[in-house]
Amino acid sequence: MVRSTVLHISPDALRWAQWVLADEPFHLGGLPVAWQVSARSDTTSSLADWSAYFTPGVPGEVITEFLLALDQCSQPTTLYDGPELVLATAAGNGWLRDADQPHAAAMHPTFTARLSLGEVPPLIQDADPSVLTAEGDGQVAIGWQAWAEPAMGAPYLWAASFSASVPHRLVAAFASSLSSTAPVLRRVLPESTRDQLLCAPAN
Repeated sequence: MVRSTVLHISPDALRWAQWVLADEPFHLGGLPVAWQVSARSDTTSSLADWSAYFTPGVPGEVITEFLLALDQCSQPTTLYDGPELVLATAAGNGWLRDADQPHAAAMHPTFTARLSLGEVPPLIQDADPSVLTAEGDGQVAIGWQAWAEPAMGAPYLWAASFSASVPHRLVAAFASSLSSTAPVLRRVLPESTRDQLLCAPAN
């Protein structure tokens, strides 16, 4: 059920993005969810097949690239690629793979940002029951999570979560923008990471 103002619905009505911060959203990494992006396979269902969630602070360029990739998908709920695509995309921009993770993970060389495939938090909505995986004493859904942590034990700057059925190619678009070393325009630099940023004059 849509409770907040829907800011964008695709012409085919298969994709939408909504600002949910005013709806008392749940939290990721101690931060409230601001954006929820969803897709469905056909318009006969009122429920989304999958959803992705972004807290305030997720770089705008990263959400934009995710939305552009989603907009270009003729079948936004079809899984073509595996999780290796996401890892290869991040690694191609210099991120490090974490071989100790049971599923898959990559991190920024400074260990300040991370992308991991694992159990999704509660309330992450996915309509496909087949995504449940036996884990420990029960069944859990496995999806991608991303977050920025300026220092070990410090509060998260932002977090993002993708339900289990989000196509890996869309997460790869997110990962490509997140791990990109291309300069971005900023009026204000985050206080907690100011000393870790490479700055260049704007053209």
